[in-house]
Amino acid sequence: MIYKLIKTLISTPVNICVLLLLSLLVALPAFSAQHVAVHPRSAFDSAEEATIREIVEMERQAREASIRRDADFSQRTLAEDYVAITPLGQVTTKQDTVSARKSGQLRYDTINVSDMVVRVYGDTAVVTARADVKGHQLGEDFSGPYRYTRIWVRRTGHWQAVSYQATVTQ
Repeated sequence: MIYKLIKTLISTPVNICVLLLLSLLVALPAFSAQHVAVHPRSAFDSAEEATIREIVEMERQAREASIRRDADFSQRTLAEDYVAITPLGQVTTKQDTVSARKSGQLRYDTINVSDMVVRVYGDTAVVTARADVKGHQLGEDFSGPYRYTRIWVRRTGHWQAVSYQATVTQ
């Protein structure tokens, strides 16, 4: 039955064109949805652009503070409830981070950040990036490529990091 219907539909060039047009119209919504998912919007409002610039600057300062072992920067910018998860799955707090910076247990020689993406959700910003790192912790070399996620929250007009997670990559 279906075979006869298809044979009838494609028996003339006009019917073939109609069938192709209908197929395209049926498939178009699927392609449109895929386009949106693959290519996020490129236009931001000016407030969002300003927030993204602020977060990129905070990330730059965080990188510099890590290299300089600036415990004061961590004290100022990490939220009291800050939690970080290391590449080995260890959970660290604000106090752990400040102490490691003060003691010199954690030493970064270089941190080269690339592929940074900042997504803004009101007073929250999520940063994902790649970092090629050279450094030591307690004398152990941890140099290599990483991917990380940091979450910033604006509280009383200031950005604070509330969460960080790093993963070793290849």
